[in-house]
Amino acid sequence: MASETEQIIEVYGARVHNLKNIDVTIPRDSLTVITGLSGSGKSSLAFDTIFAEGQRRYIETFSAYARGFLGKMERPDVDKITGLSPVISIEQKTTNKNPRSTVGTTTEVYDFLRLLYARAGEAYSYITGEKMVKYTDSQILELILEKYIGKKIYILAPVVRNRKGHYKELFEQIRKKGYLNVRVDGEIREIMPGMRVDRYKNHNIEILIDKLVVSNKFADKLQSSVRTAMKQGSGLILIQDVEAGEVRHYSRSLMCPTTGLSYNEPAPHNFSFNSPQGACPRCKGIGSVDQIDVEKVIPDPNLSIAGGGIAPLGKERSNLLFWQIAAICEKYGVTLKTPIKDIPQEAIDEIMYGTDERLKIKNESLGNSNYMVSYEGVTKYIEMQQEDEASATAQKWAGQFITTSVCPECHGQRLNKEALHFKINGKNIAELAEMDIQSLYQWIISSETDITEKQRLIAGEIKKEILSRLQFLLDVGLGYLSLSRSSASLSGGESQRIRLATQIGSQLVNVLYILDEPSIGLHQRDNHRLIDSLKKLRDSGNSVVVVEHDKDMMLASDYIVDMGPFAGQKGGDVVFEGLPSEMLKRNTLTSNYLNGKLEIAIPEKRREGSGKKLIIEGASGNNLKNVTAMFPLGTLICVTGVSGSGKSTLINETLQPILSQKFYRSLKDPLPYKSVKGIEHLDKIVSVDQSPIGRTPRSNPATYTGVFSDIRLLFAGMPEAKIRGYKPGRFSFNVKGGRCEKCGGNGYKTIEMNFLPDVMVPCEECHGKRYNRETLEVRFKGKSIADVLDMTINEAVDFFENVPTILHKIKVLQEVGLGYIKLGQSSTTLSGGESQRVKLATELARIDTGNTLYVLDEPTTGLHFEDIRVLLGVLNKLVDKGNTVIVIEHNLDIIKCADYIIDLGPEGGERGGQILAKGTPEEIVNNGKSYTAVYLKEEL
Repeated sequence: MASETEQIIEVYGARVHNLKNIDVTIPRDSLTVITGLSGSGKSSLAFDTIFAEGQRRYIETFSAYARGFLGKMERPDVDKITGLSPVISIEQKTTNKNPRSTVGTTTEVYDFLRLLYARAGEAYSYITGEKMVKYTDSQILELILEKYIGKKIYILAPVVRNRKGHYKELFEQIRKKGYLNVRVDGEIREIMPGMRVDRYKNHNIEILIDKLVVSNKFADKLQSSVRTAMKQGSGLILIQDVEAGEVRHYSRSLMCPTTGLSYNEPAPHNFSFNSPQGACPRCKGIGSVDQIDVEKVIPDPNLSIAGGGIAPLGKERSNLLFWQIAAICEKYGVTLKTPIKDIPQEAIDEIMYGTDERLKIKNESLGNSNYMVSYEGVTKYIEMQQEDEASATAQKWAGQFITTSVCPECHGQRLNKEALHFKINGKNIAELAEMDIQSLYQWIISSETDITEKQRLIAGEIKKEILSRLQFLLDVGLGYLSLSRSSASLSGGESQRIRLATQIGSQLVNVLYILDEPSIGLHQRDNHRLIDSLKKLRDSGNSVVVVEHDKDMMLASDYIVDMGPFAGQKGGDVVFEGLPSEMLKRNTLTSNYLNGKLEIAIPEKRREGSGKKLIIEGASGNNLKNVTAMFPLGTLICVTGVSGSGKSTLINETLQPILSQKFYRSLKDPLPYKSVKGIEHLDKIVSVDQSPIGRTPRSNPATYTGVFSDIRLLFAGMPEAKIRGYKPGRFSFNVKGGRCEKCGGNGYKTIEMNFLPDVMVPCEECHGKRYNRETLEVRFKGKSIADVLDMTINEAVDFFENVPTILHKIKVLQEVGLGYIKLGQSSTTLSGGESQRVKLATELARIDTGNTLYVLDEPTTGLHFEDIRVLLGVLNKLVDKGNTVIVIEHNLDIIKCADYIIDLGPEGGERGGQILAKGTPEEIVNNGKSYTAVYLKEEL
């Protein structure tokens, strides 16, 4: 029996980020939830301490040489951790942005499908659609005896198939082998010395091996000739009926009997769009191609070329390009001043795509002498600006004339013609990948393919693997996705649940899994499925630690660790650890929300709005079923529905790009829709998402919100700074002059340790302050610029109470619940929820017009009940000023406080995309079709 210490994971003295030297005990083989306010230290404990140490120990087992390639693994600031198993972390940040990565490749289901098609697929000719055939030599003999008995035939061995050349040497080789005749392009000819054919035409050449009348009496002779023809024709022979003139093909490999088209023996890589053997040659397996959009190049055909009708070229100037275009126009009897709509289409094609003939250029600046030049076209000019060598500005400029469209050759299916013509039960592999997982699961169960017993044995094992993996995806509520769905288009929660399903499928045991809010993007309806999946992972002998705010998850867990009591410097302690039932009796912030002592109140009255409406009609992108949605302006609107029901498609991919194009000339095109009304009631749109506010440690809340510029101005206005002639730039750590040059304004130096992790040490000159001595001598109320950056927002609000320009911006950060973060805190250490609230605060600090539309996608991610209460206060403040806020959300606390709800469904994927209910929460709770209504009814 395992000893007591082996049953627990113990953390002693954890001090990472804001953790206050804490000790924590986590039972193994259980489902543990770590919860607490945003910024209380949950992720610091789970990911930056436990996971970081587990990963470091694993890498320590490698040789020093191998560790040199693995990058840096810092030892977390903790005294010791005991009882740690191998650790796997499943976070949201690691969504794969590679266009070649799909749900099928990530989960490996597509790899098994490729194997299924390579072993059990049936080939069809892409020319005639006939089933491909392949024969053994004895089968070919039987077929010839059966079909041609009593007839005179030619037995031919193909040696050249549809290729150019004069083939003089080939004919000589055939003659030396003793053959007298060949069939060239369907005509029997005698081989003469020095014989050749037209080298610029495509030819088909076969050796005439034998001519005979088919009879059983001469079966041996026939067999011998067939064998010789097979050898000379590399496994392919032709039989020509001399009288009828018809030719049939017979082959040892897959072949179309009518046209002789042959396929290679299929292997799994022939069905992979990431392999040259399987990918569509046009789009290289991406499924889409970048093409120059003629409508963007010639936006207004009423203009002339001289008047700027060709957008990339602008108005007429005296340069070679315009002289060349003038020469083309002259050829067609028009001029540069002719409206484009009156120029013949042939001339437009030559101007756009170039011409083979050389143009005669006449121009005074060339001294009126005629020059002959070649011309490649406007599209070639744009393409040249797109090449890797071109500057970023040129590439961006060219990008505005380019449209990404579905590949015209494979129609978005990513594979070449051959791969798409292998079928099982009438469906090719791309059609299976396009089905949603729920339908694919049913199809594989019901498809008893029309295959031989041997193939059925092969397919049986593969199907079992596919079904078990699909079942895991269904278990975590992803039945609406398809295998062909690009990984880049998945939300953080979806990609996390896909990797969770892949882990359950791998069936490892004795592993510690650490998950970061797996319930994100999941409707209440599917919550129990996720919890069941995590319990399944636990029951197969693993420990599962989840950083989570979801009420159902907390109550279903075996053990809870509650961090707090507050956030930032006031957090970092363990306020409770134990069983959920025990926690309900305690008096922590989290337990008070769980046991009902605290709650987010339902508003007494729903806002009517301004009476104006924004209406989008006929939205049909992705899975939307020609939807018309009405958004009452001046209200808080919640867009709800199960995962995959079309919420993001309607708001983020249709409505938002329409408005962004209107207000900001954005280049992103919206998904298809018919019309939109009411834009005139709005004057800007602000989208607040969870992407990081900066990619480098140099970016921080002060720089992002713009308050740092005001602080630098304030310091530059101090008497000491004026005497020394310091300008605001002196107080930036990104600019030479005021910063410490030893560390380049970083505050620390990175010492490379070869195969050990790099060590960060405070700069010995500025001791982490980032500035040189002279700059730090300028003080405001006794504090230097470095002291100000080290203040928390709460401290800064008190410090700058008499400086209205600065106070206004930082007060808003405090109001959105970020009082605990530091002004100069590196943006790379902020969580998704914190980044989103920094952005929200930045927008709040701007002067609003009262006609702004704010769009938030799941703003409750990473937020505790208390944080949600604060967030709702901020959103209500925005709406009370007359603005409109649209929130895509699953969290019932936000939904119950909305003025208006638009609920999509009924299911995800193909079975979703309809508006089920719309109105106030009270109006929609009695809707029988809506899952949201069921859960909302309990809340109200």
